[in-house]
Amino acid sequence: MVRQPTSSAARSRRGGSASGAPGSTRRAPDSAGFALIEILCVPARSRSAGFALIEILCVLAIIGLLAAIILPAVPRSTTRAKLESLAVQTAALLKTDRSAALRRHVQVATQVDAPSRLIRSGATGRTLRLPDDVVVEAMLASRCSDRVAGNSIDFFPTGMSCGGVIALARPGMGFEVRVNWLTGGVDIVPQKLL
Repeated sequence: MVRQPTSSAARSRRGGSASGAPGSTRRAPDSAGFALIEILCVPARSRSAGFALIEILCVLAIIGLLAAIILPAVPRSTTRAKLESLAVQTAALLKTDRSAALRRHVQVATQVDAPSRLIRSGATGRTLRLPDDVVVEAMLASRCSDRVAGNSIDFFPTGMSCGGVIALARPGMGFEVRVNWLTGGVDIVPQKLL
């Protein structure tokens, strides 16, 4: 790149060329009739090509602000993997209660509140809260061991239980957590829903 002199002497040596070539001067009258001298050191198209770093940073900041405002408002639905994870957690809670009944030689009741989407362990007191977009249905024994059960699955010191099924579903997918009344065993069975 050739460095152009900027002193008035250098400009007078070149003359007042009006060609518009780089390094030349051009005189143009302004609205008051005075001549303005413009030194054209860099062609016009190279001065305006591209974006400045500050412009890019401003655009990124605006995109970040919009994402921070909009993303929390987008409802996050439960995926198939998350639904399966919830079924596994439910089965683990039931197995923990069965093991506690066998180990302690006492009856342990797991509370199932389907309308509130809560499952509470009788042994540990741990509560599993299911998301609002998951449909929870419970098929439980109405009577168990000569008493009204209705909203719990009871595990006995012998390993037996009252049995029951807890169904977790989303449109197109679902899982059933089944408790065998005779053995007290807990199984997860995937369901295909329409």
